Amino acid sequence: MSSIVHVPRTASTAVVRQSPLFAALPEVLIQEIAQHFHLIKWDKGSYINPNNLMTQFYFVQTGQLEIKRNNPDTGREVTLDVLYPGDSFDITTLLDGKPHDVILEPISSSIQLVSVPIDMMRKWIWTYPEVNQQFLPYLAHKIREQEDLASSFVLHDITTRLSRLILKHIQKIQRYTGEKEEAHKTHLINGFSDEMLARMVGSVRQVVNKQLQYWRSQGIINKKRNQLIINDLDAIYKEANILQSTMK
Repeated sequence: MSSIVHVPRTASTAVVRQSPLFAALPEVLIQEIAQHFHLIKWDKGSYINPNNLMTQFYFVQTGQLEIKRNNPDTGREVTLDVLYPGDSFDITTLLDGKPHDVILEPISSSIQLVSVPIDMMRKWIWTYPEVNQQFLPYLAHKIREQEDLASSFVLHDITTRLSRLILKHIQKIQRYTGEKEEAHKTHLINGFSDEMLARMVGSVRQVVNKQLQYWRSQGIINKKRNQLIINDLDAIYKEANILQSTMK
């Protein structure tokens, strides 16, 4: 079922600039392309029609969106990515024009998307060097993220994978909120259930819950429903076996 509602107005240049694909474009160009973007509201608990991904290119304006795949024979699911404000999808379909076998689901109670016809987005990439210069680094960043995800499943144990996942999302939250590490004493991740965390690290809920309970007993985290509060960030970095400087 789809509960996507088209907001009856186009996106402003300020909204379009929220995407890293368009943030650095010249003012004249951003004004020209902004008129083609439209706002969409999407409620949690519903799924987007996969056919929409063949005709529209999106980025998130507000809220969080989970991208996952499942095995219909076993029921197992894996989370491929969690998108935050400014993140775009579906880049795979944008590049090859083929259907993408993914499930998209809002994490927040509702999210707002910004959309543009996918053919228009392709035209901009080939026509405007300024758009292409923003698109290629973003594409490389997403490829590296998927490479890190695949290698982490093979090379690291559950403690390291979970620690690195937490650090990755703290960094993403800081990036889109603009809050520096020193601005708050604790670090908060909302909307991630134990089951979702398990999908993200290639494990099962019971194993993830056991690790979280251990960290909680050590005072490293506090967990309330789907709210994860990191009290001791240094301990998480230690568990992840990485230096804080490498995450900047």
